[in-house]
Amino acid sequence: MQSHLHTMSNLFAQLGLPAEPDAIEAFIAAHRPLAESTALYRAPFWSASQRAFLKEEIIDDADWAGVIDELNGALRRGG
Repeated sequence: MQSHLHTMSNLFAQLGLPAEPDAIEAFIAAHRPLAESTALYRAPFWSASQRAFLKEEIIDDADWAGVIDELNGALRRGG
């Protein structure tokens, strides 16, 4: 797997979310901290299709996995 094949902006666009840096920062700030006991794809703020995409990409260790891990870390850190 190549690291950083996709950017955070690419991921947010893929998820159908605003992908500008300020919008990404606002999304992360609004949803953190995500409980350690909650898998990223099980977070209550995802739609069913977003949840399915995140789960599949992580399980398959696909091209998106690196940036999804980055988002996961950002959502776990306190503000």
